[in-house]
Amino acid sequence: MNWDLIGHEWAVKHLKDHLQNGALRHAYLFTGPQGVGRRTLALRLAQALNCPETTGEPCGRCRTCSQIDRMQYADLAVIEAETRGGTLKVDQVRELQHSLSLAPYEGRYRVALLLRFEEAHPSAANALLKTLEEPPERVKLLLTAQNTDDLLPTIVSRCEVLRLRPLPLEQVSRALQERFQVEQAQALLLAHLSGGRPGYAIRLLQEPQLLTRRRDWLDEHARLMAANRVERFAFAEVAAKDKESLLEMLPAWQSIWRDVMLRAAGSANPLANLDREKQIDALAHELGVTISQRMTTLLERTQLLLSQNANTRLAMEVLMLSLPRISVGQ
Repeated sequence: MNWDLIGHEWAVKHLKDHLQNGALRHAYLFTGPQGVGRRTLALRLAQALNCPETTGEPCGRCRTCSQIDRMQYADLAVIEAETRGGTLKVDQVRELQHSLSLAPYEGRYRVALLLRFEEAHPSAANALLKTLEEPPERVKLLLTAQNTDDLLPTIVSRCEVLRLRPLPLEQVSRALQERFQVEQAQALLLAHLSGGRPGYAIRLLQEPQLLTRRRDWLDEHARLMAANRVERFAFAEVAAKDKESLLEMLPAWQSIWRDVMLRAAGSANPLANLDREKQIDALAHELGVTISQRMTTLLERTQLLLSQNANTRLAMEVLMLSLPRISVGQ
């Protein structure tokens, strides 16, 4: 049994060994790109810790497992920034510490799940250090983050780190077909769009509005490439009012430029946007490797600036000025 996860067998085995050998750590840090399965693996571990039906294995059927899966279990505290790209505050950590000082209500352990901990304010991260250094009895801390570089070294050193990586696209596509009866072509597209992140592929499947938004974002990107400076600045002014949406849109734009760069360089790596291959080929032929690489880097930098609370409108205006002007058919 792989705890009903898609892939990451090595991580499940590692955690099972800890459970079976009485070698549980007081804190685990799950890293990897968003949608790769960090939160799901952490929840499965929380289930394995507290499932009353089995020892060291989540049955996935009992009330405890169901409540943990919905993140509504009495002995599970979930802490995260209010919005993606927001800030996890020190008051949230202090409130968590108070709850962890109490005995479990019904489970074997109290489990704290701290999501996207790279978004923690420095004071919040420092506040957590005391709990990591001297954890209460019957408490387990589970953290998720993009990577260890975004965290204080003192946080990382006090956790067992499990680094999750994207899966082969064929594995994700096959899982979608077998588990959700998705047609092969659609499953392959979702696998490519997810970049091998099974959680994100499932989310795209279950929330079709995400694919609609992606289509609109990429259509807008193509429109802006043919637009003049006035139109581009007008877009930047409106878009800057919703930073959270920008942080979702810009990775979609970046994925197009990454595909253009790969195709221009003659790389054998698979495209993410299979349904935009004609547009990608046209851009690769017209602009080449240097420009596509520059745009990929600029989009990554823009996302970083926005996540660091830089001036959103200014960052978008710089991006608009740098966007090549060319008319590309869809």
